[in-house]
Amino acid sequence: MSEGVLVYNQVVAGKESTHQIPETLTEAQAEQILAGMNEVIRAGEEMRKLRAEMIKVFAGFGWTQERIAQLTDMSQPAVSKQMAKHKTDELRPPMRVSLDQHDVPWLEGRLWGLAEQISETFDEAARCTRCVNALTRGKKRFTPQNIDELRRLVEEDLRLHRAELPGGYRAAYDEISRGLDLPSKVTTTTSASVRRSIAHQIQRDLLRG
Repeated sequence: MSEGVLVYNQVVAGKESTHQIPETLTEAQAEQILAGMNEVIRAGEEMRKLRAEMIKVFAGFGWTQERIAQLTDMSQPAVSKQMAKHKTDELRPPMRVSLDQHDVPWLEGRLWGLAEQISETFDEAARCTRCVNALTRGKKRFTPQNIDELRRLVEEDLRLHRAELPGGYRAAYDEISRGLDLPSKVTTTTSASVRRSIAHQIQRDLLRG
């Protein structure tokens, strides 16, 4: 081998040695890899818990296991198993579904429903769209900070699109906002996630007319 080739090979080897692949991942790299996975796993677990809670609510309305199985896209034996887990629970009266309730989860659900209607109406032009999508997909939680952010964005959308939105949107927001400023101290036996989900759907249906 010529002296020139030998020198060239040594230089190349030296460059490669400065860019060696690390033997282990850093904690930051591992955290980034797992972040998305953890969100999906957490959302899946939360949805399973929410569905189990909803089955109890549906049973409280007097619906049959067969009908609940159809609604939840589960088999009837799976629904029976879920209900058997709670057979020792106290019998609860049917959950109230009137809009005029003032506990925090219910008001949060109404705000979420209102924001989602605005987002669907104006798509990316709505200031609240990104926040709504993050909450719906489980990337953001219903914390006081995130609810405050959603309130601010919805209020901005109501101001920007005032001429295009029915007056009922502003009226709903004002009622929700007053409630969140002075929430009721009444506690309920139904979980926050269930109340939030039901209020969200009822508010959307009312805004659709």
